[in-house]
Amino acid sequence: MTPHLRTGIIAAVAALVLDQASKLWLLFVFDIAHRGAVRVTPFFDLVLAWNVGISFGWFQSDSQWVQVLLMLIKAVAVLVLAIWMARSQTLLATLALGLIIGGAIGNGIDRFAYGAVLDFALFHLDIGGKTWNWYVFNLADVAIVAGVTGLLYDSFLGVPAAKAP
Repeated sequence: MTPHLRTGIIAAVAALVLDQASKLWLLFVFDIAHRGAVRVTPFFDLVLAWNVGISFGWFQSDSQWVQVLLMLIKAVAVLVLAIWMARSQTLLATLALGLIIGGAIGNGIDRFAYGAVLDFALFHLDIGGKTWNWYVFNLADVAIVAGVTGLLYDSFLGVPAAKAP
């Protein structure tokens, strides 16, 4: 196992553990289901939102068949990303792929356990009496976005690969 691959695996496990720990704490210790929305700062609330769709709530469906299909697609995506991570040549790409894999597995566990993904973080801004909300998200989503950002940076601005003579 290469040092880069070890880093990617650690990133995946860390993203997965932090995501699942935060969700379990919110559900079973903090009991967010009975508390309702909790204002943490003037621009950030903890809320309980079950996402039966995919990113940003697209393709919302309570159908069990749709949930199974989404889990299968996610499983194939994680497998493809793991192969890519194992073949990755840069530390940043390997780390980024690990974050995406950990986030995807974290949300996949939710979908399997609850039939939906648990989202809880809500940023909002009040301007002139109107409230502007961002999408409700979780730590798995943060890991996925950070991973995609890392991949984009590595692809466009990272160290170019050495060319064969």
